[in-house]
Amino acid sequence: MEEYRQKIKDITALEKQVQSLRKQGKHVVFTNGVFDILHPGHARYLAAAKDLGDFLIVAVNSDKSARAVKGPNRPINPQHHRAELIAALGFVDAVIIFEEKNPLKVINHLMPDVLVKGGDWEREKIIGGDVVEKAGGRVMRIPFAEGYSTTDIIKKIKHTEK
Repeated sequence: MEEYRQKIKDITALEKQVQSLRKQGKHVVFTNGVFDILHPGHARYLAAAKDLGDFLIVAVNSDKSARAVKGPNRPINPQHHRAELIAALGFVDAVIIFEEKNPLKVINHLMPDVLVKGGDWEREKIIGGDVVEKAGGRVMRIPFAEGYSTTDIIKKIKHTEK
């Protein structure tokens, strides 16, 4: 019943899986994020990312990494909960939790065919984009889904508590 948990991998297992996929001629898509409070914007973004290839890997910031990126009060949900929710999405093929402030180390290990970020990211600031393109891959930006924001959800919760 909980086979989706098997999608959560360490770097060694994921590298082997990517090598196998490449031998089959499959295209690997990679994206990353904190995914603290899952909302429709996340689901739409990840579904669109999956459409860019055959196998979607989502790298989730660890709790330490999320704090470094989002501030001391984040994440709301612990890393294993966030990873499990992402893994439960049918269009996500694999999930990895990364400790660093950014996913460059994971990108260097996996070298995806397609690196994806949201349209709110400037192309030049997409971490790992230069590495992926140099290896013959593509960097894609998916339009930002307006009206969905974890930060706004947190603000709304805080406002209703008063």
